[in-house]
Amino acid sequence: MARTEGRITLWGIEVFVATAAEGSISAAARRLDTSVATVSQQLTNLEAAIGVDLLDRGQRPIGLTPKGEIFLRRANAILNEAEQARAELALSDMSRLTRFRLGMIEDFDADVTPALLSRMGEELKQCQFLLETGASHRLYDLLDERALDVVVAADMGATGAGMEVHRLLEEPFVAAVPKGQGAAAFDDMPLIQYTTRHHMGRTIAAHLAREHVTLGYRFELDSYHAILAMVAGGTGWTILTPLALSRAQRFNRDVEILPLPFAPMARVIQLTARQGVLGAMPATVAEHLRGLLQDQIVGPEIAARPWLDGRLRVL
Repeated sequence: MARTEGRITLWGIEVFVATAAEGSISAAARRLDTSVATVSQQLTNLEAAIGVDLLDRGQRPIGLTPKGEIFLRRANAILNEAEQARAELALSDMSRLTRFRLGMIEDFDADVTPALLSRMGEELKQCQFLLETGASHRLYDLLDERALDVVVAADMGATGAGMEVHRLLEEPFVAAVPKGQGAAAFDDMPLIQYTTRHHMGRTIAAHLAREHVTLGYRFELDSYHAILAMVAGGTGWTILTPLALSRAQRFNRDVEILPLPFAPMARVIQLTARQGVLGAMPATVAEHLRGLLQDQIVGPEIAARPWLDGRLRVL
């Protein structure tokens, strides 16, 4: 049997980096789609090969030893080089790309994401597509940790070094009120607030503070459907975006969309990838998305609400 003692493997390094990022062997196993036993064995093999303890398993979450901190910097560099090598080989013939890990905000689940993946699947016949949906801050964390190749999420105001950005869509925040209430809802009904645990909720709260607007609220929720169900039921009104509203279209007949009753605000959706790793592919994906956004989001929304023209736009 071939000897493996003393050998450092790329798989072992990837397992170590994932464990360091997640702070848990079980979480690292879920992220890497493998077993807890495999992760534990790879970590043991890596530490044996290097001859030092890298992880402090007595901490919760698992922490790095001082030598583990030093090795993590080198491990990240090794994985970056390996990823660059894989990408350069794939870029010589993009049709042979074998894996593409995409992160998308949940706002696109119903229409844009399936259409994008179907189109890319036709172009990249040999490719396995891995999709992660979630809040913008979580997707950016996964990109930083190299668990994703490309993310499509809200601009959070700070793009890390070594990233390329393609702006896709600007959308305004709008008010959703119960049908028939009109602007009277702003004075007569409480605000149903989108959670400030997410970036969008914090953006709304910060804008209200800048405008010296104080709105009483009893409910703070993280579900578009739950918020709009409550608006449709007459419980209150809310501040969301056209993308959020498009995910809960079954409430459209019971909800009226109005401009905000104070200074306007907007957000930008963008595509972000590690610079130079996938060549022209991020720009190509961005162009696909712009066409889909125009056809599936911007066009229908402006047709339904002409006052959004110029405010909701592909970039």
